[in-house]
Parts: sequence; structure tokens; C-alpha cells
Amino acid sequence: MKPVIALVGRPNVGKSTLFNRMTKSRDAIVADYAGLTRDRHYGDGRLGRREFIVIDTGGFEPTAETGIVREMARQTRQAVAEADVVIFVVDVRGGISAQDHDIARYLRQTGKPVLLAANKAEGMVGSAHLGEGHELGIGEPLPVSAAHGQGVRSLTELALETCFGSADESDEDEEAEAELLADGSADRPIRLAVAGRPNAGKSTLINTWLGEERLVAFDMPGTTRDAITVPFERNGQRFELIDTAGLRRKGKVFEAIEKFSVVKTLQAIADANVVLLLLDATQGVSDQDAHIAGYILDAGRAVVIAINKWDAVDAYQREQLQRQIEQRLAFLRFAPVLQISALKRQGLGPVWKAISEAWSSATRKLSTPILTRLLHEAVEHQQPKREGAFRPKLRYAHQGGQNPPIIVIHGSSTEHVTDSYKRYLEGRFRAHFKLEGTPLRIELRSGRNPFAAKES
Repeated sequence: MKPVIALVGRPNVGKSTLFNRMTKSRDAIVADYAGLTRDRHYGDGRLGRREFIVIDTGGFEPTAETGIVREMARQTRQAVAEADVVIFVVDVRGGISAQDHDIARYLRQTGKPVLLAANKAEGMVGSAHLGEGHELGIGEPLPVSAAHGQGVRSLTELALETCFGSADESDEDEEAEAELLADGSADRPIRLAVAGRPNAGKSTLINTWLGEERLVAFDMPGTTRDAITVPFERNGQRFELIDTAGLRRKGKVFEAIEKFSVVKTLQAIADANVVLLLLDATQGVSDQDAHIAGYILDAGRAVVIAINKWDAVDAYQREQLQRQIEQRLAFLRFAPVLQISALKRQGLGPVWKAISEAWSSATRKLSTPILTRLLHEAVEHQQPKREGAFRPKLRYAHQGGQNPPIIVIHGSSTEHVTDSYKRYLEGRFRAHFKLEGTPLRIELRSGRNPFAAKES
């Protein structure tokens, strides 16, 4: 799963600026999840092949006992608990304060790996101020300038090495994983994440599955945050359920505790092949549902939407819910929508069928000759619009990847193809290959036909 880096420090030391540098985008994932204060921020980052999650926190006062400062401290402690590695940010120009010592004392007690970032260090190489960081007992101060970007890459690399080990091993693991995913091998289980906001019924659904299915194994070692993967088999198809609801083992009985964690949800989605997005029919489609759905799409994951507690709403509420899905989740119109009752075990069979079909669509091999023929037929039926002196010419198509499927189209002046025309092409490809439950990405490239030599 994606490693998690938490940024911790007293107010105004540059944590948010460093967050922006590491994620390259403010509020990259979720800034307004219900139940989170603005003092705890989650963002997605990438360095080379490696992806990671960054948590930005508010000013930390570990000894605070009252008011908003106490709440901010609670938020920071939660971020530290979720993190694989903590970056303790200090202001090297302002010097080390008593509050920095309090934070350092708390971080040492957590036992988490901690890196000390001496921020605002531009032009201070060799300065005696840098040495003050040693008195915190955290380790070697690492000079950075979040505002100017100096030292941020080295700091991030060191944080990721703390999580992964050597870079070479991590890259090899990722390459091997990518090859396995690209193969869509029947020997690999389908990794399934159940995502949704609190109280949507994830726990009830998981408990129902665990009660109905014969488990191949019960528990597997998880991360420091006790994420658990539950393998099981249904009708000969192997699955791995990636827990986002907080599965725990109690004696010989599994309990699914409804415990919402942004980090666990994001990690589960990133690590899954298929995501089951669970909506609560009694609550409608919330901002939180839309945020989770957006992240699923950005991650390129196959997705099935299940509306839980369908039996608890009347005809009018059902009609309103369908409209909300069409409006607020319009970007997931490719995903099948099913109605279930986890509590009464109704409608679960079609869900499993939809999950299998979504995974099959996500890993389907698309023939180059057929793709090219479909492209020519689509252009013959409707040509791309001319833009000024340019009319795009689309000549050849081939598959560029799986999970999600990527179709690469070659031609000339392809940069002038409109988004609406790309959606038109996507619809034609989807209809022919019967691609259900998976995003489909179309890449347009201008240049020579890479298959010309093979065809001649």
C-alpha cells in the first residue's frame, strides 16, 4: 500500500508550503471530508515511480488541554498514528523553541521513524543555526527550503527509503506488480476494496460475506495501522477483500468495526483491482461519496456502485436517489448501479457478478486490427471538428495498457481533438467490447504508425 508521510511541527514553520511542494497540488485529494478539521489535510504525491500520501497538520501543542488547540493536537496525534514516517518541521531561522522540544519528546515516545526538516534554510549552508536541531534528539537536521524547493526531493527520497528500503528493490517490486496486473492472470485473486462513508453499511456487508462464504484463510499480517486483507473464494473465483471498515479478529470471530479512516480508504482504493462503492439509500449521495468516487476514477480502478438499505426507503426516495447519482456521480456513468440490503442479505448475487465483469473488462485484451477498424468506422460516421486550418486525422489505434484499459490513437493534429469527440470515441469502443465497470482512457498521439512495419 501507499506509504504515509505526516508533516508535524509548531505553527508557521512551513508545513503547508512543504505539503504543496510534495503533492504539487493543494488539496490534492480531500480537503473537506466530513468530520475532519481544516487542520488535517491529505494529499497525493509521486516521486519517480513511487506514490505516497502526505498528511499536513495544524500547529502542534502536545500539552494543550483545552479549546481549539487541544482539538488540533488530537488531529496531529491521529496523523502520526496513521503515518509510516513523520517529518518534523522546524524553522531554522526562528531557532529551536520550547514547543519544539515538547513535540520532539512526544515523537520520540511514539517510536515512529522521524526525520528532522530544518526549513527556511536557503542561504544558510554551514550556518551554526542548523546545528541547534541536534539538541532535539531526533537526528541529523536536514536543511530544506519549502518555499524555494531546495532539498525537498532529497528529504522525500529519504522518507520513502525509510518506508521501502532501497530504491532499487522498491522499483523492482513495482515493475513486477505492474507486469502481473497487466497479464490479468487468472491465477491472481481479485483485490476488492469496499469503500464508502461511515454508517453506509460496510461492516454489515463484510460480516454478511464472511458469514456466507467459506474462507480460504482468516487473517494476514497487516501494516502498522492494522489494515487487514481477507482472502476468500466464491464459485471458484478467488478474491482478497481489502478492509476499509476496520476488520478485527476477536477470538475466532471476526468483527467489522465501522471506523472511518481517510488514509485506509485511499490506500485500499490504490491497492485494489475493483472498488465497491457503497452508498446509503437513507442518506443520499453526499460530498464525501463524491470525493471517494472521484479518487476511484483518478486511480483508474474498476468500480461497482451498490446502494445499501434499499429496503428502508420509499418510492419517492428511490427516485430522488437515482437523480442524485445521475447528477453527482455522472463521471462514473460506466459503473453498474445495484440495489442491496446487506442486513437482509438481498441482492448480493448480482453484486458479485458485476464485480467479476468489471475486473474482466478492466483487464480485457483489445485487438489492434479491431480497434483500428472501429476507429475508421467512427471517423466515417462523424469526423472530428476542424479547428482553424487544422482538421485532426485519426489513422491507427492500439491498446496501451490494462486496468484501466488505455487505447492509444495515432494520427496528425490530434491535439485539436475535442473532449466531446474523445467521449464519442470512448462510447463506440465501450459498446463494441462491452466494457462495463471500468474507466477507459484514450490517448491521442501525432506521428508515425508504430505498426506500419509489422503490417508491411
